[in-house]
Amino acid sequence: MSSARRDLESGGATKNATTYSAAPTNYVFDPEVHWTSWLVPLFVAVNVVVFVVAMYVNDCPRNNLAFEGDCVATFLGRFSFQPLRENPLFGPSSSTLSKMGALRWDDVVNQHEGWRLVTCIWLHAGIVHLAANMLSLVFIGIRLEQQFGFVRIGIIYLLSGFGGSVLSSLFIRNNISVGASGALFGLLGAMLSELITNWSIYTNKAAALFTLLFIIVINLAIGMLPHVDNFAHIGGFLTGFLLGFVLLLRPQFGWLEQRRFPAGVRLKSKYKPYQYVLWIVSLILLIVGLSIALVMLFRGESGYDHCHWCHYLTCVPTSRWKCNEN
Repeated sequence: MSSARRDLESGGATKNATTYSAAPTNYVFDPEVHWTSWLVPLFVAVNVVVFVVAMYVNDCPRNNLAFEGDCVATFLGRFSFQPLRENPLFGPSSSTLSKMGALRWDDVVNQHEGWRLVTCIWLHAGIVHLAANMLSLVFIGIRLEQQFGFVRIGIIYLLSGFGGSVLSSLFIRNNISVGASGALFGLLGAMLSELITNWSIYTNKAAALFTLLFIIVINLAIGMLPHVDNFAHIGGFLTGFLLGFVLLLRPQFGWLEQRRFPAGVRLKSKYKPYQYVLWIVSLILLIVGLSIALVMLFRGESGYDHCHWCHYLTCVPTSRWKCNEN
């Protein structure tokens, strides 16, 4: 496998999205407001436009040196793909991705290009990568936006992508990383915390919890394959999980009906005590965790200095492949 192909890492590449599932819908409590989803479709459109721009900038017929073979789909002109030996996901070169804002530790820390922590989540290694992530975003994100509105889901998506980028940079130094999978895992994490914090308004709670945990575990397990940035998945998931406790609270059952009660009747609290506790703890953990991670990153520290076994979280060696930072 060529170094260029390794660089693609499929950073996002195979940050697998194909088994993501939409949020459970078996509520006892039906919210008053249902929003129209427009932000998630906008995110999809932006990702597609950015990919088209990346292919335009890549211009394989002019820039390909033919070391890895000829361009693919040459009838597309300058939008044709890099040779499959270099990029099997039908996309641009690693140098093009780097030019457009892919995540790389040296650029972020030594070149002071912290903006790459955000721009990388809008880039994709290839059309296969883009299609998998965007289908997953539509499948998960539209339902969540309809239930909770564009502000909360937008915050979770963007901050989860940022959190995934930060954790990825702490552990991966020699490869570039691209893709929206950290943000997508953040939505999955938020779905899990939303189920936990709003436990009392669900029916079939155990079934919903088991299904969601199964989906999350399978996707994280796939992330242990070589050339997949599972640290971005984990960072995005943890960020979204904590944000779900903060942003996705629902009033306890019966609270809305109290508005029709006569004056002077003692009303229930809008949220249960455990919801307030989870809100406070999660907000503190989120702020402290991101702050510590950013300080470590810009001081040039490696995550492996503090977690020697963490390499098993992103790649498990077998008889078919070896795992190293390259």
